[in-house]
Amino acid sequence: MAFNLPTETAKGKIREVELGAGEKARKVGGESCLPFYLWEGEMPNKPLVAAEVIDLVGELPSALEEALGEVKGDPIAWAKKAVEEWGADAIFLLLASTDPKATNASAEEAAETVLKVEEAVNVPVIVYGTEDLDKDAEIARVVATKAEGKNLLLGPAKEDNFKKVGAPAIGYKQTVSGMTPIDVNLAKQLNILLTNLGMEAEKLVIDPTTGALGYGLEYSYSVMERLKIAGLFQDDSMTQMPMLANIGFQAWKTKEAKSSEGEYPEWGNAAKRGIMWETITAVALLMAGADILVLRHPESIRLVKKLIADLSG
Repeated sequence: MAFNLPTETAKGKIREVELGAGEKARKVGGESCLPFYLWEGEMPNKPLVAAEVIDLVGELPSALEEALGEVKGDPIAWAKKAVEEWGADAIFLLLASTDPKATNASAEEAAETVLKVEEAVNVPVIVYGTEDLDKDAEIARVVATKAEGKNLLLGPAKEDNFKKVGAPAIGYKQTVSGMTPIDVNLAKQLNILLTNLGMEAEKLVIDPTTGALGYGLEYSYSVMERLKIAGLFQDDSMTQMPMLANIGFQAWKTKEAKSSEGEYPEWGNAAKRGIMWETITAVALLMAGADILVLRHPESIRLVKKLIADLSG
C-alpha cells in the first residue's frame, strides 16, 4: 500500500527581506513552510550564515584565537578572510569599541570601520552596537547617514530606542533588526511600533535573543518556533519577518565551550568541544526557524553551511 505523507499548508508566508545593495544584495525569508518542510511549501532563500567580526576584541577561547590568527586585531582583514576563505554569506560587525563602559569609541570612528568593512567584502553587512540604548541610537544615526543606500542591517533596536534607530534607517535606506528578550508578544509589539513609525515591514528582521546549548536553548527554540508558527499558520502579519540568531556570542561564553583541557581533561579536546557547542546550538535554532545565523568559528560556519546545503536538496 502506498504511503501518503500528511501535509499541512500554511495560511501565511514569511516576508522576503533584502540585505545589502547591488551585487552584494542577498535575500532572506520568503518561506511558506516550517524549516525544510519542503514537501509542504517552499524556502526560496537558504538561511544565511554570517561570520561575527569584532572591531575591538579582548581575550578569546584558545580555539578562536588559533582560528583567527593575525586577523584578530583587524576587522577589515577578518571580514575578508571570513568571506573569501570561510565562505560566510554575510558579516556581522559588532562595534565593541563603542561600549561606554569600556573604550567608548565615537560613533564617527565606528562608522569609518563600518564603511571600510562594507567596502572590503561582497556580501551584506550587519552592524550591531553593544546594547547601550543611547550609544546604539547615536551609532545608528551616524552609520545610516554615512552609509546611505547601502542597505545595512542595523541593530539592535529596542523598545526604548526604536525611534532613534528606526528614523535614520528609514531616511537613509537601511534595514533594522529589532531585539526583544525571548518573548513572542514583545517581538510582535516592537514590530508594530517600528511599522507605526514608518518602517516598511519588508525592512525588518526579528532578533528574539537566543541562548546556547545548556543555557536557555530550549526556551529560545520554543519562542522562535512559536513566532514562525504564528506567521505561517495564523497568518500574523507582525510575526512574518525573518529571524536572526546571534549564536557565536552565546555559545563561546559557556563554560563547556571556553574551558581548557587542563581545567576539565575529562571533557576532551577543547577546540572540538567549542566548535560542536556552537554548531549544535546553530542546528537547533536553524530548525526553530532562524533565517540568519551568526557564528564565530570558521569550522562551525562550514559545518552549518554544509547542513543547510544538504537539507535544501
